[in-house]
Amino acid sequence: MNSNAKVKGKGWFWVPTLYFAEGIPYVVVMTVSVIMYKKLEVSNTEIALYTSWLYLPWVIKPLWSPFVDLIKTKRYWIVAMQLLIGAAFAGVAFTIPTSEFFRYTLAFFWLLAFSSATHDIAADGFYMLGLPKHDQAFFVGIRSTFYRLAMITGQGVLIILAGSLEGALGITTGWMVTFGILAALMLAFMVYHAFMLPRPEILQQTTEVSRKNILNEFVQTITLFFKKEGIIAMLAFLLLFRFGEAQLVKMASPFLLDEVSEGGLALSTAEVGIVYGTIGIIALTIGGILGGIVVSRRGLKYWLWWMVLSINLPNAAYIYLSFVRPESFYLISTAVAIEQFGYGFGFTAYMLYMIYIAEGPYKTAHFALCTAFMALGMMLPGMFSGALQEMIGYQKFFVWVVVSAIPGFIAAYFIPLDANFGKKTETEQQT
Repeated sequence: MNSNAKVKGKGWFWVPTLYFAEGIPYVVVMTVSVIMYKKLEVSNTEIALYTSWLYLPWVIKPLWSPFVDLIKTKRYWIVAMQLLIGAAFAGVAFTIPTSEFFRYTLAFFWLLAFSSATHDIAADGFYMLGLPKHDQAFFVGIRSTFYRLAMITGQGVLIILAGSLEGALGITTGWMVTFGILAALMLAFMVYHAFMLPRPEILQQTTEVSRKNILNEFVQTITLFFKKEGIIAMLAFLLLFRFGEAQLVKMASPFLLDEVSEGGLALSTAEVGIVYGTIGIIALTIGGILGGIVVSRRGLKYWLWWMVLSINLPNAAYIYLSFVRPESFYLISTAVAIEQFGYGFGFTAYMLYMIYIAEGPYKTAHFALCTAFMALGMMLPGMFSGALQEMIGYQKFFVWVVVSAIPGFIAAYFIPLDANFGKKTETEQQT
């Protein structure tokens, strides 16, 4: 076996587990926390406001990413952050039974969010250092698959487990045990990666000269990003494209869980894990794959408006659910799958446009800045969504979500976009 084959073989021992470990804390912060707080009878207003604030570490992540390069190695940061993430999970578990559980668990979720965002920086950087360039391309699909599996595990398997434990142990103890399992899982990943992650020579600590260069380049990178032609329209698109979806995502699980008398569908925790976290995620993944295929054939500009429609109009499925309130699990699952499929298909335009914005000599850093604005675009609308829902009820709220598509359409009209961007050349289509 040659040396290249050996490196690729070793990649199988850490790339899948690293990206699975990267996805778990993110989905717990963004989705599982909402369901847990709903089951612990926290109001929708508080759930939406405080869990939306948890996006902040991902918003400001580019600002401290240079320091991950300056201090220690990326391998060190990965192992250290997995230890902190495990500790944060344990902290949530131990504080759930307390009388001030909301305050204490929220503090640990903040620790979890900052640790997870820092882990993202280190893991993505380590991926490029720990593999040769020709193997980086090979493992792109692998890392994406295992990150997606983490989403299914977090929103599906984990929620189903919590629902089963609720029935056997009670709501409080059930969620306490669930987060205890998460803590053990993350600590196991930490121990595993402490031994299995490679130690490439390039990860040695930087010199004083390189530190100065990194900081200077960081300032230059930020400056050039905001000097891009059409940057105002680009940023408006990043902030407004998911304006409606950002509100919906915070209230979807509470709506499915709320009692019929409160305007909800009264599903159990396990049923939400099946509908939203399993069937929904699969539909979202299929939509995303299809979106990538069609764009590669005709280009993003051709499909842009269809994708703007796709990410917004299927939200009307929740209008149907809130007015009809069907008891059929099949109908509920189908409606959620339609919305998630549309989200996956439409979100392709968003991801590709971030790549379009980032094109240039600093594409990696500029893409990271785009993801910061993506997180901000989810954070701000999500913050007021719970208060608005409690003010006007689920039915009017979901109507408002669909109406909220208008700013995204306006923003899409003004963005600069090359007609051939995203389209495969004839040579690429033949290979």
